[in-house]
Amino acid sequence: MIVVHNVTQHYGIKPVLKNIQLEFPPGSRTAIIGPNGMGKTTLLSVIAGVLNPQFGHVEIDGLRRRSSVENELEIRRRTVFLPDRCWLPKMRTGREFILSIGKLYDVDPERLLDHADRLLSLFELSSLAEAPIRTYSSGQQKKISLCSALITDAPILLLDEPFSGGLDPAGILAMKCLLQRMADREDRIIVFTAPVPELVEETADRLVVLKQGQVAAAGTLHDLKRQAGGNSLDQLLEKIVFPETLAQIESYFSGEDKYF
Repeated sequence: MIVVHNVTQHYGIKPVLKNIQLEFPPGSRTAIIGPNGMGKTTLLSVIAGVLNPQFGHVEIDGLRRRSSVENELEIRRRTVFLPDRCWLPKMRTGREFILSIGKLYDVDPERLLDHADRLLSLFELSSLAEAPIRTYSSGQQKKISLCSALITDAPILLLDEPFSGGLDPAGILAMKCLLQRMADREDRIIVFTAPVPELVEETADRLVVLKQGQVAAAGTLHDLKRQAGGNSLDQLLEKIVFPETLAQIESYFSGEDKYF
């Protein structure tokens, strides 16, 4: 279980997150969505321990983040955080990189070698496995960063924009299938940010909607769509997140009418 207790996060004088209270249960796949600049990456960074909130705190499996060295190390053994743009050792090969990450997480050596081969094949990187990462395209670098998170076997995955960064259709399909299969394990918790509603509906069973740094909606997709009075995620978002966007669209086109 991940519990976010009344978290408020400031950058300077502007609060990015305001009194966030959330729970992420075991066996869940939760997508965090909302307009740009509304705190999605900040919330994920607070959960990951990268940021220490000014108010409130985060608990993972009953352990409070940043409360002690021992607690933080134990949390890090169970959790992997993949930023949208993560640092990569450009002079190392893709295989060397993901194997070194697996060793950090004490993955069994026999499983580590086999899993590395299967991940490289899944993301169509086998032919580049022995090449330095600096020679990879942006999309291929995104794929090797995803491999580095998945090879850890960590039960808690925190992924910032896993479908962005130049990921091609094959990579998107692979990632969607992985997220769907991985959540079948009851000890898994997957939390990710996503910009596209279609990807959310295909990969998540729970949703957190952020707006102006606050939780506009949170719960299972089924319950939220029912509360919004519709059967589609688009209807839910139009009602909760984007009503002003629809008004702006109408305003734009009404202004265009005078030129035609």
